[in-house]
Amino acid sequence: MRSDFSLVDKLLLPGVGGFKDAMHHIEGISSFLVDEMLEKPTLGICLGMQILAKTGYEYGLTAGLGLIHADVKKMNVNGKVPHLGWAPLTIVHPAPIFDGITPADNFYFMHSYEVVNTESVALSRYCDHMFISAIRKGDIYGVQFHPEKSREQGLKILTNFINL
Repeated sequence: MRSDFSLVDKLLLPGVGGFKDAMHHIEGISSFLVDEMLEKPTLGICLGMQILAKTGYEYGLTAGLGLIHADVKKMNVNGKVPHLGWAPLTIVHPAPIFDGITPADNFYFMHSYEVVNTESVALSRYCDHMFISAIRKGDIYGVQFHPEKSREQGLKILTNFINL
């Protein structure tokens, strides 16, 4: 399997589903994935971002990949969960994947859990709650939103990642 990964220069972790199930399905290759992510630019999308964390609490406490010092917990918000809909990003630390993104750009979110207890590169608001919508640790990026569902601005994020 390692020789197959030598052919790629970036990794993309897409995700829809639950933290515990995701970690169960990659159980046999998780240490290999971590090694690859430490060597190559990586983008985790939604659940793909969440499993980069140390721990998740969806369906019970579960160890994540541990690439970012963070936890994943159910959103604590005065509003309907899951959070489904559009929201802009407040970029708090510029990053190359946000080149060309403006405060007027909206991104599509679909999640019940959020990454907490870590530094963010972008925040978003749902009802009265600010949550982490993007993280970065070196060349490892994660976005809580779905760029593939976020029209032109989402394609810009993906293009920026490809061009890293």
